[in-house]
Amino acid sequence: MSFKKKDNQTYYNPIRRAVLNHQMIQPGDKVAIGMSGGKDSTSLLYFLDMISKQKRLGFEFEIVPITLAMGFEMDITPLQEFVTGLGYELDVVPTNIAQVVFDIREERSPCSLCAKLRRGILYKRAKEVGCNKVALGHHLDDAIETYFMNFLFHGQMASFDPLSYLSKTDITLIRPLLYLEEKQIIQFVQREELPVIFNPCPVDKKTKREEIKHLVSGLAQSYPDIREKFILGMEQGLSDNFWTKSMNQE
Repeated sequence: MSFKKKDNQTYYNPIRRAVLNHQMIQPGDKVAIGMSGGKDSTSLLYFLDMISKQKRLGFEFEIVPITLAMGFEMDITPLQEFVTGLGYELDVVPTNIAQVVFDIREERSPCSLCAKLRRGILYKRAKEVGCNKVALGHHLDDAIETYFMNFLFHGQMASFDPLSYLSKTDITLIRPLLYLEEKQIIQFVQREELPVIFNPCPVDKKTKREEIKHLVSGLAQSYPDIREKFILGMEQGLSDNFWTKSMNQE
């Protein structure tokens, strides 16, 4: 793997800032990384590995890469070799999620159920191997798209949180790539030739989220700083700016 001087400014400093701003990782944490085989989780492992080994946070923490075998025909050998090359062993957890979602339940909108099942199994496995945190590869574009999906489909002005404590599983969910744009991750993965496993899901790229992705891309052409403004709004926005209905309604 190569390292360019500008990588600090482009990648490592934003990740470090996100982690410290939201206290995502503490000394002695054991962090499971959910590895889907996609570009985001693969780059997340690479970045957190570098940050951990170089002690860029000023303290030590452990990393445990975990992937779920969804039940699709997938060759994850490149992912396993990549993880091994960084000095870890990929924990592969067998599941029947694909069968449940597509064959048993025959979901017309399968993404919600699939995500719920994946999260449950991932959190359970993370706890079994002694992890207290789970890191997911959600980036800035994911956060903006989630905001617009909540707004347009549910009338809610909210996105996911940088850090969430899940009391049912006693696991804290973190998103260290929160300040990185998707295009930055794509550029890094291509430059370093990181392995990206083809997603065999039959609804991949055919969801409402894909529609919202195009919407955000269009807005960014007219308003290039939309992503920076989104972070500013989410981190400095005040609840006083929202309309509050009076409880004394006739």
